[in-house]
Amino acid sequence: MPQPITPDRARDLVHDALRKAMPGADLDTLDEHENFREALELDSLDFLTFVEALGNAAGIRIDEDDYDKLTTMRSTVDFLTTRT
Repeated sequence: MPQPITPDRARDLVHDALRKAMPGADLDTLDEHENFREALELDSLDFLTFVEALGNAAGIRIDEDDYDKLTTMRSTVDFLTTRT
């Protein structure tokens, strides 16, 4: 069973996964409630890369049913902290 993830650690994991999906993306201007798929113009393949990187880094399986919980920094942090 994975170790619990703190909100700060979850934020770091999301940033790292987004950087893997979108190298060079400016994450500093991303608001915590802003839809990062829209803000960063993630296409389907980019989003799948993000989900895979996030799941691997967090040590959890992320199913397609969970994708709607991975829309903003806030919702993704909440998802990670409640899943671990």
